[in-house]
Amino acid sequence: MRLIRAGVHFYLIGLVILTLGIALTIQSSLGASPYDALLVGLHRTFGLTVGTWEMVVGLTMILGNALAERKRPEFFALITSFVTGVGIDLWLFLLRDSVAPVTWIGQSAVLLPGIVLMALGVAIYLQSKIAPNPMDRSMLVVSNLTGWNVSYSRAAISIFLVIAAFLFNGAIGVGTLVTAIFSGMIISFFIPYVKMFSTGSSKGGEGLVS
Repeated sequence: MRLIRAGVHFYLIGLVILTLGIALTIQSSLGASPYDALLVGLHRTFGLTVGTWEMVVGLTMILGNALAERKRPEFFALITSFVTGVGIDLWLFLLRDSVAPVTWIGQSAVLLPGIVLMALGVAIYLQSKIAPNPMDRSMLVVSNLTGWNVSYSRAAISIFLVIAAFLFNGAIGVGTLVTAIFSGMIISFFIPYVKMFSTGSSKGGEGLVS
């Protein structure tokens, strides 16, 4: 039971940190990740909130993955899209007036911590293994269907998302490129430390049980 609670804590804390990072990259005005750039573009074009589009696009990816693999949709993955969408909207509301840099230095000072927090959040919530991320699942689907490795599959999806974001006037900029290039590396950097902390927490919990 303690392990399950620990997993939920990692899941929620990770998504809180991740969505704060996403909100910061959006507020930086230097460009968000390819996926988030599309969400902002859909918000600008059709209305609704960025977080709502997170849920809509997440559902679309879940249905697309199911069609591609000819399997039942993994609707359980919508939990992650829902929590992420709510978190993005909440952070954007809180940061709307307090974080609105206008100079390049100020924008960079918001973008870079945002990218780091996004990576840290992903590294933390991945330890929970509670609900899959529709984007990550799409990456695996493309890899299985094409025979490409995960890096090429993710790159192909990112290119598609950037094109779609461009068509919908999304938040594309230097931040989009920086995120696409370095986010994977930063996530890989954080994962060993998060695993170490997770293992320590589990051992501590087992000690309490005994």
